[in-house]
Amino acid sequence: MSSHLHRRSHADHHSRLAPNPALNPALHPALNPAQNPVLKPITSACLLALATLAVPAGAQEATADADGLVQVVVTGTRASLQQSLTLKRNSAVVQDSISATELGRFPDNNVADSLSHITGVSISRTAGGEGQRVSIRGLGPDYTITTFNGRLLGTDSAGRYFAYDVLPADVISGADVVKSTQAQLIEGAIGGLVNLRSASPFEQKGQRGLLRVEADRNQMSDLNGRKLSGTYSNTFGDKVGVLLGVVYAKRDVRTDTAGNDGGWSRNAVPSDPSQFWEFGNTWGGAIDPNGNGVLDADEEGLVGPGQFRFGSIMEKKERLALSGKVEWRPTRDLKVVVDGFKTRLDSPQVGYQLSFYPLYAPGRWSSMQVANGVVNDLTLSSDDPELRLNPEVLNKTEFRVVDTTMVGANADWKISPTFKVTGDLYESTSKRDSGGKDTYVVLRMNQPNVTRIRLTGAAVPDVTTTFADGRDLQSALAQGQINASDFNTHFYSRTGDNIDDNIRGANANAEWKVDRFHVERLKFGLGQTNRKKSRDMINNAFNAGQDHYSGANAINVGTLGGNVINQTLSPSGFLSGVSGNFPRSFLGFDVDNYAQALKAYDGKARPGGGVYSSTVSAPAWNPLESYRVSEKTTAAFVQADLAGENWSADVGVRLVRTKTTAQAWDAKIIDIVENGSFNYTAVYADPSAVRQEASYTFGLPSFNFTYSITDNLQLRLGAAKTMARPSVDKLAPSSTTASISWGDFTQIFGGNAELKPYSARQADISLEWYYAKDSALTFAVYQKNIRNQITNEWLTGQDIGAPGGRLFNVQRPINGDSAKARGMEIGLQHLFDNGFGVRAQYTRNLSSSWVNGVERPLEGIAPATASFGVLYERGPWSMSTTADYTDSFVTATNVLGAGWNETAKSMTWLTAQLAYEVNKSLRISIEGNNLTDAEQAPRLGNGTVSLPNGYYRYGRSITLGASLKF
Repeated sequence: MSSHLHRRSHADHHSRLAPNPALNPALHPALNPAQNPVLKPITSACLLALATLAVPAGAQEATADADGLVQVVVTGTRASLQQSLTLKRNSAVVQDSISATELGRFPDNNVADSLSHITGVSISRTAGGEGQRVSIRGLGPDYTITTFNGRLLGTDSAGRYFAYDVLPADVISGADVVKSTQAQLIEGAIGGLVNLRSASPFEQKGQRGLLRVEADRNQMSDLNGRKLSGTYSNTFGDKVGVLLGVVYAKRDVRTDTAGNDGGWSRNAVPSDPSQFWEFGNTWGGAIDPNGNGVLDADEEGLVGPGQFRFGSIMEKKERLALSGKVEWRPTRDLKVVVDGFKTRLDSPQVGYQLSFYPLYAPGRWSSMQVANGVVNDLTLSSDDPELRLNPEVLNKTEFRVVDTTMVGANADWKISPTFKVTGDLYESTSKRDSGGKDTYVVLRMNQPNVTRIRLTGAAVPDVTTTFADGRDLQSALAQGQINASDFNTHFYSRTGDNIDDNIRGANANAEWKVDRFHVERLKFGLGQTNRKKSRDMINNAFNAGQDHYSGANAINVGTLGGNVINQTLSPSGFLSGVSGNFPRSFLGFDVDNYAQALKAYDGKARPGGGVYSSTVSAPAWNPLESYRVSEKTTAAFVQADLAGENWSADVGVRLVRTKTTAQAWDAKIIDIVENGSFNYTAVYADPSAVRQEASYTFGLPSFNFTYSITDNLQLRLGAAKTMARPSVDKLAPSSTTASISWGDFTQIFGGNAELKPYSARQADISLEWYYAKDSALTFAVYQKNIRNQITNEWLTGQDIGAPGGRLFNVQRPINGDSAKARGMEIGLQHLFDNGFGVRAQYTRNLSSSWVNGVERPLEGIAPATASFGVLYERGPWSMSTTADYTDSFVTATNVLGAGWNETAKSMTWLTAQLAYEVNKSLRISIEGNNLTDAEQAPRLGNGTVSLPNGYYRYGRSITLGASLKF
């Protein structure tokens, strides 16, 4: 007997699992609505414990297919977990999945939130607490790629990472997180690949639909939101299927925040070159507690506050998404699919904040107290208007409107019983029009005062400001005693970028069924991807417009009129999780009113020379921060799928050739004008184009092996070479010196086309025990040896050709030497027969990185992530709660010299859901997010000192929903 007669694929093996008697309506009358009337909600709640003994688990419905056969469709959370586990078990690679609970309904409103329940996945959040970026196995978003039905997605970020908040969860039917790789899979990920899947109308034949309405409330801000979504699916015989979807959502949220744009100031450490802090960043002069004008040995490395601010971000997030799929199956051997989606995210954010700028200068600080190398108490009482502390009102807005489109066509033709070909064409675009529409606008107080700042370790220091006229800042803000005449115009930044990302791809693959000598199939293919991404920065930094109304040219806001300062904000519960004595009220001003008031000043004499002009201060194209990047990739692969008695495997190689062309612009600084203390204007020469080209070729071998030790226990082995391309913005030789405006002489380079891609040699071992139906215990270990990881280099005291020989700090991306990431994953899913279930996962990551021979942490890797969930689903009731935990991790290294790293605080995000099916068509639900009111509070430290370096609080939110299906 030939060996291929003994072989069986994983799918064949698992299809032989015993059927579940719970799915047979004949054995369970409770599945028949006529024999199982719906209990009233209050009675059901009281009798819930008894109901678990009598009502079968899972939401099920019986329908007839085109042949009249009874087809049982299982829906709900349990069905989602069952399907996800089946996908994991039958996959040829190390993979975890999330599946829709039914057509048009995903487990969470946000795809990233659902992915965070998976082993090895952590997410970062945007304003309002919504999941936005995904990291896999501790490696950050730059190590991860996201595809939709196997196609690359355009992104509105300056780089490659996909922002999940642009895509409503209703658009997809599932997501696969692929952690190992195959030759046939698209390259570009070291952490992992996330493939988002859309549903097929043939998955459930016939006419089906779902209409869902939701209303939500953010308890911190007392703001409401709403959402309407609909999905329709129909098949016409066995040849044509149509799936359509629409989503509209609008949500208002508030995020309380504290930060320090100016950062912390640290004296130079000239006596210890290993500190890499020879010049420091105290631009006003070295912090000098004894006032002798000399940097003494005990003052080297002394740290003090440079700037801090706090306030609230108000966001109005509106989404519209349209999706569709048409499948044509003219014969049993030919399938043609045309599908796509179009989304618009309209997400403007307005931040109202109170800002303080106590940066040290000789004669500015008094009554200093120093502990553990940090000035933790100081007073500012100078009579000089430029040296005293002048509290500022800050309006910081982001105008984010993103249009994302994906459209593609796919054909699958089985030419013969042994030979099949597939072809795919697609285009994906993402466009963001924010140029000149973002703001960072500051009004500065003009009243003499005495201010004391005391660091307490909290996210906001204690700050008391007493004005010469007797007013106290904290009480005056709360009682509305601060008015427009107390302020002068100051920093006026109008900014924002236009992003245009266009990806076109074509793939042609073939599959030959060999079925000889342990070779089941031979797969090979060829593909090409063309990506063009441009960024046009529109701001008033390059033309010096941001300082047009500052320093000696400042205007008293009271004389402007125009209702510039138009509100006093005292949000309920504002920064309630931050202890300390600081103002809990702050002012808001309308930037549009402000711009109109400034325009009315056009033509009036400017004390610094010339006349005021809103045209001069208007945003314009900034060549220094703009770029054009094109990337052409050609890939070919060959892969053999192998199988034998109780085992399966694949081995293959993918050959990838990439050519990049990048264009940016450079302009030399020809003059630096001082407008006042800590306020400068850079004058630039005419820009000149800088063009760079690079190319590289990778051979990426891969091997996967699965062995069924028993029918329920299987071992997986995987080994591969993988690569990840540099972020798109890091390929462009752009730069900025915008920080000159506030006295920080730093040049930041965006990138370099000659940066090498990351590459890694990785190995995976996993053991999966499917010990009971729909239950499993899994364990995996992995290691990735990474080369050419991209990090930032920080150099102090650099001569960049500025006039007068002024030295600058320089930051630029570079390739590091090498890095290692290794870890383990443990996952558990158990579904009890009584309707209860648990799922849990824990991932432990260990990492290290070397740059120029020096070991440092690998940024963005969480040492541990975990998730624990409990669910109950029986009869009409469905309940679940999940806690997702991310350990603290390093987000930036060497911020204030060697060993001074920024670390994100650990966080647990708790969600809960409760749903009740009134009948087979109507379902009502309530969902709670961030029920523990978790907050993010990064710290900056060196192992001995720990300083606050930001704060974000999102608050709890509650969502009520009702869905009607047919």
